[in-house]
Amino acid sequence: MALEGLSRGIFRSLGFLKNKRKLDEEELREMTRSLRRALQEADFNIRQTKEIVDRLESRLREEEPRVGLTMQTHAMNILYTELVRILGPSPEFQPRGATLLLVGLYGQGKTTTTAKLAEWYRKKHGLRVAVIEADVHRPGAYAQLSQLLEDSTVQVYGEPDTKDAVTIVRNGLKECAAADLVIVDTAGRHQLDDELVVELENIASLTRATDRWLVIDAQVGQAAGPVAASFHNLAGVTGIVITKLDGTARGGGALSAVAATGAPIVHIGVGERIQDLEKFESDRFISRLLGMGDIQGLIDLAPEDMDQEEAMRLTQRLMSGRFTLNDMYKQMEMMSKVGTIDKLMSFLPGSMLGGMGAMSKGQKEAMQGNLDRYRTIMDSMTAWEKNEPAKIKSDRIRRIARGSGVREKDVRELIGQWNRSRKMMKGMGGNRKLNKQMRKMMKDGEMDIDPSSFGM
Repeated sequence: MALEGLSRGIFRSLGFLKNKRKLDEEELREMTRSLRRALQEADFNIRQTKEIVDRLESRLREEEPRVGLTMQTHAMNILYTELVRILGPSPEFQPRGATLLLVGLYGQGKTTTTAKLAEWYRKKHGLRVAVIEADVHRPGAYAQLSQLLEDSTVQVYGEPDTKDAVTIVRNGLKECAAADLVIVDTAGRHQLDDELVVELENIASLTRATDRWLVIDAQVGQAAGPVAASFHNLAGVTGIVITKLDGTARGGGALSAVAATGAPIVHIGVGERIQDLEKFESDRFISRLLGMGDIQGLIDLAPEDMDQEEAMRLTQRLMSGRFTLNDMYKQMEMMSKVGTIDKLMSFLPGSMLGGMGAMSKGQKEAMQGNLDRYRTIMDSMTAWEKNEPAKIKSDRIRRIARGSGVREKDVRELIGQWNRSRKMMKGMGGNRKLNKQMRKMMKDGEMDIDPSSFGM
C-alpha cells in the first residue's frame, strides 16, 4: 500500500498508549517523540510535523476519550482528523464537457497518467474520452500513449512528425469535437523555462481548458511544494495528480508539500498498470493509512465484468463456512481481476480477518506467491477433488503434486489453508452484525462498516 512505512511508524508510535485508559506523561512523551520521527522519515516537513504532533498532544490532554475507548484508539481518532485537515478536501471535477490540460516537469509520468485518467473516466463515468498528445519534445510520446490505450475505445490523436504543439492541439480539438472529455498531454522540461512557459500559455489559451492539472512524481518529496506553486502561478492549477505513491518513502513529503500550496490533490497513481489510479479523498486515504480500512474503496475496485450474483453466492458460502476448493478457485479468479493481495488488504481494517490487513509488504508478497501456486495446484485436480478436499488421500496428493510440478507438501498446505479458511469464515459467519453488513454491502454496493464488528 502507499506510504506503508509511515503506516508502520504511526502504529509503532501509538503502541506506547496501548491498553491505557489514562494519560501517562512519560508514555505521552515517548509516543510524540516516536510519531515525530515517523512523520519526518516519511518526508513531512518540519513545520507540518510539529503542527500535527503539537495538536495531537494538546487534544489528548484536553479531550476525554469516549466511554469504552482506550487512549490508543482515542489518539488514532485525533490523528485521523488532523491528517485529513492538513491534506484538505478534494475538488469536485465535472468531466462531461471538460477539456483537461495536464502539465508538469519532464519524467513525472504525464503520458502514463494521461492514459490512466482517460480509462478512469471512460469506465467510471461512461464517457467518450479523447486524448491529444502534444509533447513534441520527447520522441515516442505518441507511440507510448497509443500503446497504453490500444485495448481501449479512447480516441488517441497525435502528429508524430509535427514539431509545433499548438498546431497539433488545434487540429486535435477539431478531430475530437465529438468527445465528452478531452485530455491534452503537454511537454515537460527539467525546469520551468521560458520556452515551456510560452508553449503552455498558448495551448491553455487555445483549448480554453476548464481544468489544468499538475502531474508530479511522489519521489520529489518536499520539492513538490515549490514545483506546484510555480505551475500554479503560471497556469492556475486546479488539481494535482501525484504519481508513483506506492514505491517511495518520500510520498508523505509530496502529499504534505502539495497540500501546503492550497492546490487540491485529485488523483494518485499507485502502480504501473493503467488501472492503478485512485481518486484521492483525504478521509478515505487516511483511514486506510491508519488501518481503519475503506470498504467502499474496495467495492469501487470491482471490474465492470464482475458477476454480482456469483459474487453474492460465493460470499454467502464463504460466510457459512460451507465452501469447496471450487469456490476458493473462483474467489481467487475474482480477486486477481481486482488487484494484488497488497492492494486488496490496504482497503481492509487492520484487525479484520485475524489481523491479515496489518500484514507487512513481505508477508503479503509471500501470500500472493502462495495463491498463485494454489491456483496451479487446483488446475491439476479433478472436479471431485476440488469438491471434496477433506477426502483427498496420499495417492491423490502424489498425483496432484506431479501434475502441477510442486511438492506433496505444497498440496497438503493448500488443503490445510482451505480448512483453516473454512473454520475462520464460519466463525465470522456467526457474527450476526458483520454478516448482516456484508450481505448489505454485496446487495447495495455501498455501506458504512461498523468497526466494532471487527473488535476495533
